[in-house]
Amino acid sequence: MAHLQITEKNYEQEIEQASGLVLLDFYATWCGPCKMLAPVLDEIAEQYPAVKVCKSDVDEAPQLAAKFGVQSIPTVVLLKNGEPLDGFVGYRSKEQIEPMLEKYL
Repeated sequence: MAHLQITEKNYEQEIEQASGLVLLDFYATWCGPCKMLAPVLDEIAEQYPAVKVCKSDVDEAPQLAAKFGVQSIPTVVLLKNGEPLDGFVGYRSKEQIEPMLEKYL
């Protein structure tokens, strides 16, 4: 499943104006743990249609990464109405991510 790519240009429309939960993954194409996390987020996107799963490349959108204080990747932020609710840094399995989602659904 293709993720919506978030850039500094479409951030406001796709994230801040989104209703419902958004899972935003800050990643880089050269990052090993980011590559491991990608199929997990694909599964989440399929299993949780109420959650909008998005990705933002830190090399292409550095100001966006800075806005969220991203210092390590992958960094995943769960947002609702543009406001951060929860998140994590590093690789997590689907079983580790699901309780975070269930808490807010």
